[in-house]
Amino acid sequence: MGSDGRPTRRAFLERAGMGAFGAGLVLRAAAAHAQGAVPNSSGTARPTLQAPPLACDCHMHIYDPARFPLAPVDRAAPTNAAVPQYRLLQKRLGTMRVIVVNPRNYATDNRATLDAIAQMAPNARGVAVVHPTIADGELKQFHAGGIRGIRFSLGDPKTAAVTEDMIEPLAKRIAALGWHVQINWTADQIAAAAALWNRLPTPLVFDHIGQLPAAGGLAHPAYAVIRRLLDAGRAWVKLSVTYTNSRVGPPGYDDVVQVGQALVKAVPERLVWGSNWPHPNEPKAPDDAQLFDLMARWAPDEGTRRRILVSNPATLYEFAAS
Repeated sequence: MGSDGRPTRRAFLERAGMGAFGAGLVLRAAAAHAQGAVPNSSGTARPTLQAPPLACDCHMHIYDPARFPLAPVDRAAPTNAAVPQYRLLQKRLGTMRVIVVNPRNYATDNRATLDAIAQMAPNARGVAVVHPTIADGELKQFHAGGIRGIRFSLGDPKTAAVTEDMIEPLAKRIAALGWHVQINWTADQIAAAAALWNRLPTPLVFDHIGQLPAAGGLAHPAYAVIRRLLDAGRAWVKLSVTYTNSRVGPPGYDDVVQVGQALVKAVPERLVWGSNWPHPNEPKAPDDAQLFDLMARWAPDEGTRRRILVSNPATLYEFAAS
């Protein structure tokens, strides 16, 4: 201070410098926060678990209505969910490979999925939704474009683009391509269709841990059906969590940990992991870092996690060996 009580020029400049320094810290913190932010995902921190090289997110969707109009279905589609936004999630989680699953909002229009695979090639494959009217030539084109399976999502008949009676005839046609049939049904539906699964000539992939209920999942009849198929080497299960199979929710999703741990202990060679980004139908966007960190609870052993995240997807989706 000067003799008159006013700050000297030097003191003024020092204060101004400290203020600018503090403002710089705030701006840098804001920038760091923005770098970790991903649309349709809460939180910004990276997972505690480090993804191994070539780790694969085996279940996500792309919505790109600016380039590929959505089908007129009675279901709101996520926004900001195209390839550039998904790359932010890959950067945050540390994953490299990805499986793009055609969402119900596109019905049987697979153009956005094929385009996303092409954008993220050679580290992307996909799962299409088709009707029996599709020509064999188009199926071959889909294969060349990275498609390795077809999905039947029938948990909500109001928004379903396919029907159960399409499964068997389509499975017979795609078997020669080496594709699988992916099932997104309720646990009750899976249990009721046990005879159908035994007739199909293709591998099966069950979404979201078979949609087993939050309470008593291991005792549900669907668990026994899925386990028989897994033990016979005829099926795979995606370790992915949705609000329908977890009522406890974040951060621990404790009600689904038991089922995941049981599957990992019994058949780690038949499991893959998926984020389910951009989380369609979730009441609130989950923290994808927390979802990825569930792998540490499901599979505490590092070698087992690498199998689920890298080796199994390479086998199922025909990626180059790591």
